[in-house]
Amino acid sequence: MSRSAHPAGPRHADVLPEAHAGPAPEDVNALDPAIWPITARRVDGVLHVGGVAITDLVAEHGTPALFLDEHDLRSRARAYSTAFEGVDVYYAGKAFLCATVARWIADEGLGLDVCTGGELAVAVAAGFPGERIAVHGNNKSRSELQQALDARVGHVIVDSFDEIERLAALATEPQRVLVRVTVGVEAHTHEYIATAHEDQKFGFSITSGDAFEAVRRVLAAPGIELLGLHSHIGSQIFDSSGFEVAARRVLALQARISDELAVTLPEMDLGGGFGIAYTTQDDPADPAQLATEMSKIVEHECRALGIPEPRLSIEPGRAIVGPAMCTVYTVGTVKKVLLDGGAVRTYVSVDGGMSDNIRTALYDADYSCTLASRASDAVPVLARVVGKHCEAGDVLVKDEFLPGDVRPGDLLAVPGTGAYCRSMASNYNHALRPPVVAVRDGVARVVVRRETEDDLLATDMGDAR
Repeated sequence: MSRSAHPAGPRHADVLPEAHAGPAPEDVNALDPAIWPITARRVDGVLHVGGVAITDLVAEHGTPALFLDEHDLRSRARAYSTAFEGVDVYYAGKAFLCATVARWIADEGLGLDVCTGGELAVAVAAGFPGERIAVHGNNKSRSELQQALDARVGHVIVDSFDEIERLAALATEPQRVLVRVTVGVEAHTHEYIATAHEDQKFGFSITSGDAFEAVRRVLAAPGIELLGLHSHIGSQIFDSSGFEVAARRVLALQARISDELAVTLPEMDLGGGFGIAYTTQDDPADPAQLATEMSKIVEHECRALGIPEPRLSIEPGRAIVGPAMCTVYTVGTVKKVLLDGGAVRTYVSVDGGMSDNIRTALYDADYSCTLASRASDAVPVLARVVGKHCEAGDVLVKDEFLPGDVRPGDLLAVPGTGAYCRSMASNYNHALRPPVVAVRDGVARVVVRRETEDDLLATDMGDAR
């Protein structure tokens, strides 16, 4: 039997996980500023974002829908560029990307990293400067590499020996590259978003010698200009300890390259994947703190190795867009389920689910939520917010205290959904992907439209139409 399988037979409901959810809040209507967008406020009990009432937004755009606080996103982008002065900061296109956001990021002076030809096409369509684009990916096709060359991107991060050969065969003038290396660091994050241990698909292992060999091949390849090494240890990381180990190993390789190949590499990308607060239990680091700690790490290691400090790049990941967005749902049903010991869990079903936020099911991710359409003085109850899909694992918020009078028709808002929610949305059960609506100074505009039934029919029927 699989270790993950349950044995057949009777099964009783578990007790309520109060230790996981924490104590009931003193004020169930309060908005923790560490979790919600900068402009989030309650006005007469109703949640407002960007100066617009959620009830008004829903009246125009329906639910589920994602609402993006432009002021929040720009402020976080600015905070990272200011804290990491002299460092190249790259926005993660995979977290969330549309043409409007690409233009905002360009305005704020950041770079943009993309992982596919589709993401690169959005960047190009938005007029994003090619020299500030970095192209990632473990299996870039010939056409995607040609796209990158045509866009005259600033960096291609090479990830395999096959890719080195492909790029060399395509390049007609020098294309600047970084070699992605695997440093063997255990990042304190979920297994599926830890990317620096040896047994995974990304990069060249330093320990095995593949990283050094990749550097040697890039240096010998025509049409490729090696600028440095790239390391990424994972996502949703709250401290700099993993970066210290990574920097030490990457810079040791850089020193070896200097000694044995007589090449000084002018750049190094330490990745990032900085964490955000999804719940009150999360305590993300301040950008200024991260900048100070990471700069000291690099300075110390370079001095110890006797090599010049490379120009540093970082990739904050979800930290810029994640907190800037919230998703709003309409409650459809409320069901109380009797558990062992006489306890009761309240299941609140909404009109979205794993099709618009797969992260809880995929990563066991935690989220918070609040009653958005009104305030309530009812006694808080521990609730589980679930979706409408035909899966027992269709959970959005595992455990959250909501007012005991939550009822069908109420609006619930889930914060921290700016990263990897709309980007990973699906049409499971033929659900329609939700829109993304940007709000600022009392004005709302759609930046990603809601899908329609015609979109799904066109895909399903194919040539039959």
